[in-house]
Amino acid sequence: MEKLFLGFDAGTQSVKVSVYDASWKCRATYAKPTTLHTPKPDRVEMDPDEYVALTVEGIAACVREIRAKGLDPAQIQAVMGDGIICGICGVDAEGNAVTPYVNYLDSRTQEDCERINALNLPIWAAETGNPEALCLFPAMFARWFLANSPEFVEKGVKFMHNAPYILAHLAGLKGADAFIDWGTLSGWGLGYKVEEKCWSPEQLKILGIDERYMPRIVKPWDTIGTIGPEMARQTGLKEGTLVCAGAGDTMQSMLGSGVFSADKGVDVAGTCSMFCVSTQGIVPELSKKGTGLIFNSGTLKDTYFYWGYIRTGGLALRWFKDNICRKEGDSSYYRELSEGAANVKPGCNGVVFLPYLTGGSGPNAKLSGCFLNMTLKDDIFVAWRAVLEAIGYDYMEITDTYRKAGVALDTVTVTEGGSRDELWNQIKADMLASRVVRFRNAGGAVVTNCVFAALASGAIDEPIESLKRTIQLNAAYLPDEENTRLYRRLYDLKTRLVKTDMEKVFDTLVQMREE
Repeated sequence: MEKLFLGFDAGTQSVKVSVYDASWKCRATYAKPTTLHTPKPDRVEMDPDEYVALTVEGIAACVREIRAKGLDPAQIQAVMGDGIICGICGVDAEGNAVTPYVNYLDSRTQEDCERINALNLPIWAAETGNPEALCLFPAMFARWFLANSPEFVEKGVKFMHNAPYILAHLAGLKGADAFIDWGTLSGWGLGYKVEEKCWSPEQLKILGIDERYMPRIVKPWDTIGTIGPEMARQTGLKEGTLVCAGAGDTMQSMLGSGVFSADKGVDVAGTCSMFCVSTQGIVPELSKKGTGLIFNSGTLKDTYFYWGYIRTGGLALRWFKDNICRKEGDSSYYRELSEGAANVKPGCNGVVFLPYLTGGSGPNAKLSGCFLNMTLKDDIFVAWRAVLEAIGYDYMEITDTYRKAGVALDTVTVTEGGSRDELWNQIKADMLASRVVRFRNAGGAVVTNCVFAALASGAIDEPIESLKRTIQLNAAYLPDEENTRLYRRLYDLKTRLVKTDMEKVFDTLVQMREE
């Protein structure tokens, strides 16, 4: 009987579920958008139970699809998912959420980060590779819940990420059974030993987080349970189907982009635009304060990477389509926007967009989103190209940091939804002065999860050869030297504008928002 594997990606903007066969051909797929709540300008919250409901709905839809193709859901050997690495909720003894799911878009902990960073402790960089606290770190959200959530203080027993929360519900686990894989562990930012893959009692004591709230650490392909009778009824899966521990979304996207060794660059063009570089371990030059980089461990043993980010990078694209163009629910409109923007000259006639729609972080905490330098001759396509270039300018700052540390970045792989945009990929090649490549499997995280479901079920002995089979070069984009020189000049001007010329402007804008 042909073996099938089910994977899901629980992202910021959507949940995607797919079924793949042993030749890594997609046999069924389903996706549905999530809901973001912004109760205050600096807060972004999600419903953990919506994640469960969307995943169950997606699994049921995929089961119906494979049945229609003459396949039996009993052929599905295991379920494996990935989720957001920088985000947590609190759960009670039954394993149910008692707090919202707060993720990396949220800035509520900015002042607390400043207090932690004022301690100037070397243990952070030595044990985690991250020299300072950032407001997107789950460690800081945990401190906030402990200080500000009566529900968690009264009922909370564990902190959990969104993929483990979903997987635990699929397997019918309780709060005491909470788990986290060793890659997602490093998404906490602080509180753990990245190379030993364990919690750090000393760090947790400094942070004021009792270790009893921390989930147990497992390997991504460990089996944490099976599908029970109720979930079998809701999803259509066979009772007893294996449920794996899951992994971090960025880690899986990197594997799905063919990154199995050090010194490879990947642009994860999702909601949070992330620029990642694989390494053999902590690189002191990249773990210095002020770089803005975050260090994580990968899904596979002894794999590591740094990443810089624009928190609302991909979200800015959706915001522009939905809120400005009023094309909510029409994903095809991205293509129309980019086709028009391809006729706009690089540099957008001087129009600049700042993509900080949920605020900045660290020394740039007061930044906000805005268009600058527009005239009557500018249209929606100029504005769209300005949004794309805005993310590219922030990427230029990140790649400059990597290159100063000796990482060449001659080639950059793009993955996730944004990688399908031809114009966007060419802009990146021009701005970063790098060859940009896209693989056939642009949404690499889900099929990567299916490969690990195969590993967990014993269908394969090791994952890398199977991962290589899922990857095929689809397109390459070479930098235009003239455009590269233009973008470097504009980058210098934009940097001066934001970091020097507009510093007092943002102070005033903050005051106006708070009136």
